[in-house]
Amino acid sequence: MDKYKKLASNTIIFAIGSFGAKFLSFFLVRLYSKFIDTAGFGIKELIETTANFIIPVVTFCMADAIIRYGLKKTYSKKKIFTSAAIMMLVGLTGLALLSPLFNLLSFLDGYGFLLYLYIFCSCFRSLCSNFVRSQGYVKLFAADGIFATFMLLVFNIIFIAICKLGVTGFLISVILSDFVSGLTLTLVAGLWKYFSFKEIDKEMIKKMLKYSLPLVPTAIMWLITGFSDRLFLKYMDYSYQFTGDTATGIYSAASKIPNLIAMVSTIFFQAWNMSAIMESKSEDLENFYTNVYKAYQSVLYIAAAWLIALSIPLSAILLDYETDPLYRYCYRYTPILVVAVLMMCFSQFLSSVYNVTKKTRNSFFTSVISAVVNIILNIILIKRWGIQGAGVATLVSYLTCYIIRLIDCRKQIPFSTDMIKEALNFVVIILMCVVLIVIPVGWIDYLIAGTLYITVANFGAVIKTAKRFLERRHSA
Repeated sequence: MDKYKKLASNTIIFAIGSFGAKFLSFFLVRLYSKFIDTAGFGIKELIETTANFIIPVVTFCMADAIIRYGLKKTYSKKKIFTSAAIMMLVGLTGLALLSPLFNLLSFLDGYGFLLYLYIFCSCFRSLCSNFVRSQGYVKLFAADGIFATFMLLVFNIIFIAICKLGVTGFLISVILSDFVSGLTLTLVAGLWKYFSFKEIDKEMIKKMLKYSLPLVPTAIMWLITGFSDRLFLKYMDYSYQFTGDTATGIYSAASKIPNLIAMVSTIFFQAWNMSAIMESKSEDLENFYTNVYKAYQSVLYIAAAWLIALSIPLSAILLDYETDPLYRYCYRYTPILVVAVLMMCFSQFLSSVYNVTKKTRNSFFTSVISAVVNIILNIILIKRWGIQGAGVATLVSYLTCYIIRLIDCRKQIPFSTDMIKEALNFVVIILMCVVLIVIPVGWIDYLIAGTLYITVANFGAVIKTAKRFLERRHSA
């Protein structure tokens, strides 16, 4: 199958699965904001982030190695699955021994055991779902996304809406949904057949670890960038409108709309990462990157512009203002976070270059720079601007990472990009953020003008790539 057609086909399948899952997730956001106040919402987000911080460490980022080597026909599937499973079990055993340290974090008081189960089941599902994807079962992978989210919705209704368990109910719901998802994938794909102690191969483990270990600090650095915002807002001594758990909760709720950008990016990146690895030896790789990158950027810029323009009505739809009136202020912080997530998505795309060239150390170094910039700016800007300062710090740190990666990655794979167009897109998007934050006279007209410019300026690249796909499909 032609590489463009394969990429489009996988993207559509992942989109169906992801949009189905995210559609259900909208109900979850509404449910959380209805039954959990801003302070509880902040604690929930901190626990989730803590889990996401620990998972890459205890799994050694084996999920990435599964995709990298599982897509190659030259490696034994049993050895890949067995090696990944064994290393994950080693990490989870070590975490069990260290779990009493959870008590050192005040927001984990009473949640330590549930946090361990959360991490364990998340690792189990990650092992199963990524191996299924590496074997080309993209439809099963996408269907599992919908199924897992549906089960999460059902369990949340039971434990949060009915049993009124709040954050505890949320943790129980995630644990059960991940476990059911992993078990279902195991049964449907017959994953038990790929695990055997006889297939333990030290050389395969070394090869996978050599690839994945540099990604562990990379993942941690990305999480520090997101996690530090919430910790500074919660514990930093500053005088502003919202502080402590309330500020953390508002910031977390405001990030839900920007996460829609990440959703679009993740859908595509799942398919793109597979295509980039499978086409790593292609003579046309530079043109492939150029064409896909331009279309990818265009789609995300258009999506970002529309989300910024619609921040106020979307906030009203996603968040329950009656539960806590403070949710009404979230739209003020959404625009900057939309642009921050946009820069993060561009950086994520460029990480595929490191995956293809196996230069995962470069990914780590750029992530370190991003994390350092974020922490320094959080200390400076939160004291001045509170929640908005945290958003600006995140935006600048992701933008820094993106610029450095763009320069570095083009040395590895010299694909082309239109820098002038990128700069104009960025400036217009930032001006739209300022308009929504300041709300000047005629602000709606300004937002409409900005949205129309971004849409018109970027729509051509999307159409051009679509035509390229159609032409290749007809000629196939």
